Amino acid sequence: MGRIHLFEFEDQKWFPTFLRNYGTDFLQFLSNKTKMYKPIIPIIEKGIKASGTNQIIDLGSGGGGGLLWLNEELKKNNPRLKILLTDYYPNIAAFEHTKRQSDSFEYIKTPVDARYVPKELKGLRTQFLSLHHFRPIDAKKIIQNAIDTNSTIAIFEAQERSILSLFAMFFSPITLLFLTSFIRPFKLGRIIFTYLIPIVPLFVFWDGIVSSLRTYSVKEMKELVESVNNSTSFNWEIERIKSGPGIILYLFGTKKK
Repeated sequence: MGRIHLFEFEDQKWFPTFLRNYGTDFLQFLSNKTKMYKPIIPIIEKGIKASGTNQIIDLGSGGGGGLLWLNEELKKNNPRLKILLTDYYPNIAAFEHTKRQSDSFEYIKTPVDARYVPKELKGLRTQFLSLHHFRPIDAKKIIQNAIDTNSTIAIFEAQERSILSLFAMFFSPITLLFLTSFIRPFKLGRIIFTYLIPIVPLFVFWDGIVSSLRTYSVKEMKELVESVNNSTSFNWEIERIKSGPGIILYLFGTKKK
């Protein structure tokens, strides 16, 4: 099945910010509670070491992703770890909530474009559940920018373009309905637009299906890397690994010594 780049509500400038934030808050809560990123801890630790810093620059952070749980695990070997949250549509309330949970976190209030990351932001660049938002021409710019700035980069997708992944997305509204009352900080609007006016379950369902259809396969990610300039100056790992009942696709690049 070829990659299909349909629209996601989350990507649209006209889509209300508070609804987008409710969706990213759900993804953050789910990834932390399920510990879905446990298998990638060794990859991130290698990336931190290769970057020569103790900092992660997280791009497309949404609501902070699974970084709260990952932070506690990573600090066992790197107690001075710092994580900088960034996004093109910053969810400031979620960033503030994440920062209150741990002094490892800082955030940037203004938009940060993953294709053109400011040079002064040094550290391991990460992306969780966000590469699929970019068409190939823009996905290449993300990779090219990392190469041009000699920045270690690690990109993770927790879904794939498969019947099983699409099937799982059909249950996302049910999961959302069950978990919403546990998401913090509590927001009355989240309750209203989930249970009384169910816009959030509908857009999460649609965006979840489209996310699977948009996800780059391992082969396609390798083709993206091969098509950019000076890609051979980096070492690349592009693989698919198991995470509980699901999978994680990842692209990991480090500057050759």
